[in-house]
Amino acid sequence: MYDVIIIGGGPAGLTAAIYARRANLKTLVLEATACGGQIIITPDIENYPAAMHISGLDFASRLESQANELGAEIKFEEVVGINDRGTEKDVQTDSNTYTGKTVIIATGTNARKLGLPGEEELVGHGISYCATCDGTFYRGRAVAVNGGGNTALEDALFLSNIAEKVYLIHRRDQFRGDAEVVEKVKAKENIELLLNSQVTKLNYDNKLNSIEVTNTDGSKRDLEIGCLFIAIGRIPATKAFQNKITMHEDGFIEGEYCHTNVPGIFVAGDCRNKEVRQLVTATSDGAVAVHEVLKLLNR
Repeated sequence: MYDVIIIGGGPAGLTAAIYARRANLKTLVLEATACGGQIIITPDIENYPAAMHISGLDFASRLESQANELGAEIKFEEVVGINDRGTEKDVQTDSNTYTGKTVIIATGTNARKLGLPGEEELVGHGISYCATCDGTFYRGRAVAVNGGGNTALEDALFLSNIAEKVYLIHRRDQFRGDAEVVEKVKAKENIELLLNSQVTKLNYDNKLNSIEVTNTDGSKRDLEIGCLFIAIGRIPATKAFQNKITMHEDGFIEGEYCHTNVPGIFVAGDCRNKEVRQLVTATSDGAVAVHEVLKLLNR
């Protein structure tokens, strides 16, 4: 019997484990692959307080070591479901079942990908899914953003203050983002709009050199850029909890103050339905979720 079972070993989950162990809770972390989540592919972190210029891999390794040293139990098993039995929760993995008084879901998200050859290999070498994380590495260079929603528009605006040139590529003739944001993008002199267009090829050796963009009329154009920022959405890793937990229509878990609709089951990090998804907000969620766990257990 665990006091808390944490599903996911990313920044939110590991922070929750640290806080739980400091509160002397018997803690289990279940992680499907490797601790760290999406942050491990970030080559250099610049926006986390007091931890400038640390690789995502090193940051994740330190979090894991800290959780281990405090006595958190970490097992590498994929969670496939939760059975709510009131004051006890059974968490099923692909090989075992564990019982806890409370559960924190911190499974994070996966970036929606273009599916082009070379995309996976170029992450951190000219492909990024987070402009605010990696934009400053391409200061004064030409970059491109692929997407048509608010995230892509805001990424283009953010990058326009850093990069020399920003190409904003969208497959339709109109953006899906808010009209006010669209107007701001159109007013930027160094943002070039490429509508009715798609990225169809990545040209690279050990890093991205250029991209091929194809218009709906069949014409093609090569753009020499330092980085392609892909902003076509994120997929929450919440499928295992469907029909158990209330979710937004896009699969993010509803959770004010990290509570879900099920008493004793909490949510933290990027899989929670919220506005800002950054490293610092993920770790913050981990701390808040444990605070709420403690209030429940104390009652």
